Amino acid sequence: MAKIETILCALDFSEVSPKVAHYARLLSETLGARLVVLYVAPSLNQYVEFHVQASYIDNFVQGIVAGATETMDGFLKEHFPGQKVEGRVATGYAAEEILNTADEVKADMIILGTHGRKGIDKILFGSVAEKVIKSAKVPVLSMRPDQVK
Repeated sequence: MAKIETILCALDFSEVSPKVAHYARLLSETLGARLVVLYVAPSLNQYVEFHVQASYIDNFVQGIVAGATETMDGFLKEHFPGQKVEGRVATGYAAEEILNTADEVKADMIILGTHGRKGIDKILFGSVAEKVIKSAKVPVLSMRPDQVK
């Protein structure tokens, strides 16, 4: 039987994130698993093609990462009190960074929320959860906001 020793919980700090965090906390406590919580900030490298100076983009992304790190610290204190948990902030494409981090921390499971986009939104924005589910080497637990209690 597979053993779950490390869980990666990917969050976007949306309204569903506390509910996703609750499941991650419950599973990690029940299984005695290490818990790594990840937020991925966009890299914005695609805007270099629009003649935006790279230094402006870098400064902007550094600001996002600093704010996200502060938000992560507060989120962990609020939703994982008394639990040993590792918070991480990465930059890049969300699905790619989630998969890379899962490999890096040797995650045995990934937990994430999904926006449940449909129609044109799904075509335009794609689905991070769908990309992770299709490419992950480990089981993925995904939750839609309207289905999480």
